[in-house]
Amino acid sequence: MYAIVDIETTGGHADKHRVTEVAIYHHDGIRITNHYHTLINPGRSIPHFITGLTGINYEMVKESPSFEQVALEIHEQLKDRIFVAHNAHFDYSFLKKEFEEVGINWNTKKLCTVRLSRKIIPGLSSYSLGRLAESLGIIIQGRHRAGGDAEATSRIFDLLLKRDSEGVILKALKRNSGETTLPPNLPKEDYDRLPVKVGVYYFMDGRGNVIYVGKAINIKKRIAGHFTGTAREWSRSNIRNEIHHITYELTGSELIALILESQEIRRLWPKYNQAQKHRSEEWGIFDYEDRAGYLRFAINTVKRGTKPLISFSSKGDVWNFMWKKVKEFELCPKLSGLQIAKGLCFSYQTGECKGGCMGVESTKKYNKRIHATIESFFEEENSLAIIGKGRKNNERSLVLVENGAYLGYGFIDKQETLVDFESAKGFIKVGKENKIVQNLVNSYLVNPRDAKVIEF
Repeated sequence: MYAIVDIETTGGHADKHRVTEVAIYHHDGIRITNHYHTLINPGRSIPHFITGLTGINYEMVKESPSFEQVALEIHEQLKDRIFVAHNAHFDYSFLKKEFEEVGINWNTKKLCTVRLSRKIIPGLSSYSLGRLAESLGIIIQGRHRAGGDAEATSRIFDLLLKRDSEGVILKALKRNSGETTLPPNLPKEDYDRLPVKVGVYYFMDGRGNVIYVGKAINIKKRIAGHFTGTAREWSRSNIRNEIHHITYELTGSELIALILESQEIRRLWPKYNQAQKHRSEEWGIFDYEDRAGYLRFAINTVKRGTKPLISFSSKGDVWNFMWKKVKEFELCPKLSGLQIAKGLCFSYQTGECKGGCMGVESTKKYNKRIHATIESFFEEENSLAIIGKGRKNNERSLVLVENGAYLGYGFIDKQETLVDFESAKGFIKVGKENKIVQNLVNSYLVNPRDAKVIEF
């Protein structure tokens, strides 16, 4: 009925590491009935720190079978049984990946003894395997080895079955309970309270430190996506165990969610927000002169040390911006970085291009329009408001841009009228501008989505 499992591995991520040991204990719902154990040759070296933790080195496993050689017998041990483990996601994700590598499709219901213990035996200071076993009077023979840890987990599970007077285990097995996918230390109540609205969410560790900040159109759906599937995406194996609480802030507008996420990452520097800690993707427009003397534009990612004329947060937005300039100033799409194919540009064939790409138009005439285009990038820009959805039905969101630069955001009652820019400032909290935020605003002005842009 149940297969209580523990594994040892060469590292923490199922997509990068391999299994070195597997132990399985069978439980029929009344008592432990059988057990299985094997060392496994991972086909690679075992890091010294892993050997220091488990005692397993390559000499111990070099004569052991590979996972492929024992896959069928391990599958037989797990077949038609509910998978049980302490921090079940970790063990499950590794075994699922190993089975996939040898062509075995394995899916089953799973239970996590960390989550079950928190509900059936509440109030303990720690639910780590060692501390939990100690509090229950269970002595682990061979800590951090699959055999010893699996035996201890099976004895813990046996006690949980006997103490489960409120049917916690049966509830956890229900299809939509969420208990089998949520991080082991996250109260289900935290997840159940999450809204299906736009905003920014925060993952917090046991000490209340923010370890990840994200934004979402639908906060609950986005967070559920983090916790399902295997550990191959988003380094889930590490962060899952550290999440103890989730908080959030509604923004109403996707643009404000993007701005707040960027600002909060720079304020808090969460350990798992690696992308913005280093450098987020940025697309820019660059100018240069070709051999024939024509001034040209190129669209590319912004590398460290390069200086674009103007930049955006996505390739699509910079292309939309450039196409508007091509039409406004009658430029050649090919000389503007919008067409890579050889030969005539498409617009010349339709009569929209004056022939700069073929040398038909003189460099003097063409370059004059290029200079005017570049000047338009830096003209004194209007102050404007981007009006979007609010957090509630009776309000709207407000993002202000002053002379082309991001100023701040806030919220305004739907019945309120914005008379002028100065009065609009009274509804916002002035924010600190940075390059990423400005790129987000630039991109939104090119493609406002469902927002309304008001110029003052």
